[in-house]
Amino acid sequence: MTKIAFVFPGQGSQKVGMGQELAEGAQESGRHFEEADRVLGFPLSALILEGPQDELTLTYNAQPALLTVGAMIASRLIEEGITPDYTAGHSLGEYTALVASGVMSFEDAVSVVHQRGLYMNEAVPAGVGAMAAVLGLDGEQVKRVTDAVTANGDAVQPANLNCPGQIVISGTKAGVEKACVELKEAGARRTIPLDVSGPFHSSLMEPAAQKLSETLDGITMKNASVPVVANVNAAVIDDSEILKGLLVEQLYSPVLWEDSIRTMIAEGVTHFIECGPGKVLSGLIKKIDRTVTVLPVYDEKTVQEVLEASKGWS
Repeated sequence: MTKIAFVFPGQGSQKVGMGQELAEGAQESGRHFEEADRVLGFPLSALILEGPQDELTLTYNAQPALLTVGAMIASRLIEEGITPDYTAGHSLGEYTALVASGVMSFEDAVSVVHQRGLYMNEAVPAGVGAMAAVLGLDGEQVKRVTDAVTANGDAVQPANLNCPGQIVISGTKAGVEKACVELKEAGARRTIPLDVSGPFHSSLMEPAAQKLSETLDGITMKNASVPVVANVNAAVIDDSEILKGLLVEQLYSPVLWEDSIRTMIAEGVTHFIECGPGKVLSGLIKKIDRTVTVLPVYDEKTVQEVLEASKGWS
């Protein structure tokens, strides 16, 4: 039996022009761009469609932009009769998952993630924090090193546990640099500094989390109509109050992406549909389990490919 999960990418997947073909091809899809512009009070759609890329990449722009495009794609698939049994999103993508699962309205979500981006940007001045990808070590090995560096006064911790052999660390610039040196000594194949604007999913984000909590208290969240697998604990959750608390915790906690995918596979998911620009999550999922079907959807051609493939699903 086919079980479907919609998964949504996070920051880093944004690119100028994403979603343009879909927004122009269907009136209902284009509504997401119009609504985002109205809610935010500035032309986010123009930034998405025309750039420039460096402005689109700013945290407080990239977050609502990716949410808008991901929600638009999920809505299109649902309209076409493809409905998920589970949803999950990587970091920011968790908010898009909550929209697809009926926990948040699109309008509330696009406003919240814009604010989230501003809070994250304010929490740590540019140049103070950093992130790096670590290839070739497991989670326990990475945590041993980051704990030791943190104990010596430079905060750093695992931030994204993405797939076997790929873990992202986050913290102060000095902490990340020292950890990278020690992780290589511990056997890491490579450490790759990431081009990000802050130390996401680290303890340095706790001031942003306090502000985010207040913002979330001001919106209505409903229990999920489609179960959500949460970043913080990789558990299947439908209770809105629990999900709200986890969104706050998520800002300074690791994203357990590999565990989240394994949770959905254990629940019987056979098909993962990545709703958003690029194929980052599709690549990670294939590294986690090659037996599942992974289908990225980002334009009209890939929508049609999924619709055609779905004719054989039972």
